[in-house]
Amino acid sequence: MFKLRATILKDVQILTRDKVGLIFMFAMPIILAIVITATQNSTFELVNKNKVPMLLCSKDKGEPGKQLVNAIEKSGMFDVKKVDANETATQIADRMHKKDALIAIIIPEDFSDKIKAKARSTAAKALKNFGLGEDSTGVLNDSLQPITFMYHPVLQQSFRQSIQSSLRGALQMVQTKQVIEQMYFDVNEKQLPDTLENEFARNDIGINEVPVSRDGSKSIPTATQHNVPAWTIFAMFFIVISMGSSIVREKLNGSFIRLKTLPTNYLIALASKQFTYLTVTLLQAAVIFAIGIYLFPFLGLPKLDLPADLFGLFLVSFMCGLCAVSFATCIGVYAQTQEQCNGIGSVSIVLLAAIGGLLVPSFAMPASFQPVIKLSPLHWCLEAYYGLFLEGGSLKDIVANILPLLGITVFIQLLALYGLKRKNLI
Repeated sequence: MFKLRATILKDVQILTRDKVGLIFMFAMPIILAIVITATQNSTFELVNKNKVPMLLCSKDKGEPGKQLVNAIEKSGMFDVKKVDANETATQIADRMHKKDALIAIIIPEDFSDKIKAKARSTAAKALKNFGLGEDSTGVLNDSLQPITFMYHPVLQQSFRQSIQSSLRGALQMVQTKQVIEQMYFDVNEKQLPDTLENEFARNDIGINEVPVSRDGSKSIPTATQHNVPAWTIFAMFFIVISMGSSIVREKLNGSFIRLKTLPTNYLIALASKQFTYLTVTLLQAAVIFAIGIYLFPFLGLPKLDLPADLFGLFLVSFMCGLCAVSFATCIGVYAQTQEQCNGIGSVSIVLLAAIGGLLVPSFAMPASFQPVIKLSPLHWCLEAYYGLFLEGGSLKDIVANILPLLGITVFIQLLALYGLKRKNLI
């Protein structure tokens, strides 16, 4: 016990002198957690709360064109700025380059005429099927001239698809309204009454949004709940920079050889190093979680809500830290120089994070990548944390994630011990 305590004290002193390593282990992941969460939270608010700036140029003077403009304005998604109908697409593009808006819509001159013609054709075909109309042959049924949708290149595809869905909904509403009015007129030879028109237009069916959770909670997970666990894992595994370099230094400066001359085993020194850095990983988790709870609300970000099963949270953090320590040990054992350790360690962590779902969600990966994902320890770490933070589960719900993580950790430890034995260091 005295030998272990002495080696732990030695490793703590080495760690406190490694200022760069401490920055990598604490400052960098904290900054990443704040910046990424703030960015993603702003993205959510842009789609869900804020309005997207839009330039709207309507060259059409008909009623359907006015209905489309009104539907776009009432969608609540856009901050509409109307521009003169005489402006060209080039002039509108110049406005967008000046960041007047991110998107622009140009409604063509014959929009209303074509919509009405399409409505007459559709109504005639529908009534003919009911035996109430004549043959619709000869009814104008030209294809509609498309609405021009211009967007700034900074707008990502997911935003564009969301915006186009909203626009298609507005277009569909205008088309449906014209068809209903035309069919009513063809049958009754009267205009559709406003009361009946409002009945058709009114949407009484809402959407009840319920996240799937194990504890029955209906709270919608925030950007904080997604990002803080992910970047906590990232911080834990980045101890490879400090811990791996420490092992390499001991190999290069002859510390291993001196330890072999003492009445002790290097495995004790290795255990003390792992214990010290395991404590650091738990401290990292505590610091980042505390920042999510206490600092994020002052920065205008959603507060981090800890899961109800605090023991499960501690066990997951412990297993993630143990895996990170094992990985750092393995890199340190096999690296020949500190440069190799830092380069291989940092690049491998980024790669494992990428395929593990920290940078890109696992469900967004192609099917060919799914078997590879399960080889990343960061994947199982993230799934275990998400089972607690997002799904509201308890320890028994995430055992299926902890067991593979334990298996990967044991494998990495055995790989490190094999490397030490092959190099005659133990």
